[in-house]
Amino acid sequence: MEKDRKMMMFCLLLAAISSPVFTGEWNASVAKNLDALVTSCVVIPCSYTHAKDELPHSRLRGIWHRSTNQDQRIYHEDKTMILENFRGRTKLLGNLGQGNCSLEMIEIRDVDNGPFCFRVELVATGTETSKMDKFSFVDSCVNFTMTTEPPKPTLIPPKTAIQGHPYTITCLVRHTCSSHIPKLTWSRGTAEEITEVHREIHQGTWEAQSTLMFITEEKDNHTDITCTAEFFGGTTSTEKLTLHVKRKENHNHIIILAVVGIGTAVIFTGLCIFMMKKYFMMKK
Repeated sequence: MEKDRKMMMFCLLLAAISSPVFTGEWNASVAKNLDALVTSCVVIPCSYTHAKDELPHSRLRGIWHRSTNQDQRIYHEDKTMILENFRGRTKLLGNLGQGNCSLEMIEIRDVDNGPFCFRVELVATGTETSKMDKFSFVDSCVNFTMTTEPPKPTLIPPKTAIQGHPYTITCLVRHTCSSHIPKLTWSRGTAEEITEVHREIHQGTWEAQSTLMFITEEKDNHTDITCTAEFFGGTTSTEKLTLHVKRKENHNHIIILAVVGIGTAVIFTGLCIFMMKKYFMMKK
């Protein structure tokens, strides 16, 4: 009995030593649903954690596959292991040793809806057995919602445009390909008048933002301002608004009327005084 107990403890210890990195709990964080624009690209944000410290990057192999069949790979470092229609269209981003398993997919097709799952393998060295430690995150997979029309930009203008005052208008568009940010262009404005910001809204969804600021003139009234978003792959969408410029108040006409009125009153008063003097002189 004692001999059996010692043998069991020895086996457990041997298992722990032979695979120290893959012991403990493994978790993955993958965006569950992403919009994917056909002909464009998408980045699947993916990260995983493990019980040990940073893993040896040189011995790690990241694989993405269809959830229904692990042999249907959409990404593998050996391109011959990838399904033919995905070859040259997928790329692993980040460092696997630091827990980054994000995947970029370009030239999106309407059949690329998924689900797709991540798998990690620890490749054995020459001194070890040929067996590899593997872990598949089949509970953390991504689905794509395929879209054929690019999202339209949103324009956020101030309430009013006043002649001679600064006018600021913001154009923003959301996307799911952080490696290829949509290009936002304006129908007017110089580089000095435009500022750009790119930020993540939530996991896997980003927002490109461009702000145009200029001084409005009278000639800008009833003119159109257009913002165009160009996505990776060449598709574009536009949004425009018509400027309504409030003219600067001009008091010149009031001043002129006042001067004329005062001048008329002075002349009239002077004429009255002259006539009254003449009248009294005649009575004398």
